[in-house]
Parts: sequence; C-alpha cells; structure tokens
Amino acid sequence: MIKICIIFYKPANAIAMLKRFLIYGLTGIALEVIWTGLWGFLGGDAAFTGHSSVIMLFIYGMVVFMEPLFLQLERSPLFLRGMVYMSLIFAVEYWSGLLLRLMRIEVWDYYASALNIRGVIRMDYAPVWFAAGLMYEFMSKRLGNTFCGR
Repeated sequence: MIKICIIFYKPANAIAMLKRFLIYGLTGIALEVIWTGLWGFLGGDAAFTGHSSVIMLFIYGMVVFMEPLFLQLERSPLFLRGMVYMSLIFAVEYWSGLLLRLMRIEVWDYYASALNIRGVIRMDYAPVWFAAGLMYEFMSKRLGNTFCGR
C-alpha cells in the first residue's frame, strides 16, 4: 500500500524542507565539481579544474521531493531502489534540460556522447545516477526525516 504524505503540514517542516533542499543541492554541486575536475585531470588538466552552475542547486535540490519515496521504498531490495531513483533522476535531468534549452540556457550538452538522448541525458551515466540516488537516500536517513510523520 502506498501512503501519500503532505510535506508542508507545519511551518517548521517548510523550513526543514528548505534546509534539506539546500543540503541536497550543495552536495550535488560539490560532487559535480569533483566529477568534472576528475575527468579534466584524466584529460590532462593538472589543475584538476571542476565546474558547475548555480542553476544546478535548484535541480539537485529537488531531491527533497524524493524523500517520501525513500521512506516508501526503505524495505525494498537495494537494486530496485537504485533503479527507481536512477529513473527519476534521468527524468528530472531530461525535462529540466529540455526546459532550460527552451529558455536558451545550456547548462550541459551531451550531444558529443554516443549514448545521449536529445543532448540532455547520457545513458552511460546510469550507474552514476543509480549510486547518486542511493547516496541521497542514505543522506536522507542520516539527516533525520521529519516528513510523513517520521
């Protein structure tokens, strides 16, 4: 049975949600800078220069809306949870990438990748998003979930 919870049932939860949004968003940006720096280093950049965009704070921060799902799936097998999270991350990346492109903002461009879809997602990133989803689930548990009555 699937429970649906309302996240904004008290002002205190709205503040907690905003804090978690920022934590998830800043974590995503930090990991992206490390990821791009690593690939730059492997490509010959001895300075290990990484990069991101402030826009990504809002995209990575949307993980906060996955928290009820983290609770719902907590007893499900690890592989199933990772696949669900990966699929949702791909969906958010796809639609946010298309929306940004409509606004003539190119935060990322994957056209050079053989496994790209419309230049906004890379299917070879599936293991990365699988692991990222599980990492965010772990973070949610460690932050102490205040949503859905927990």
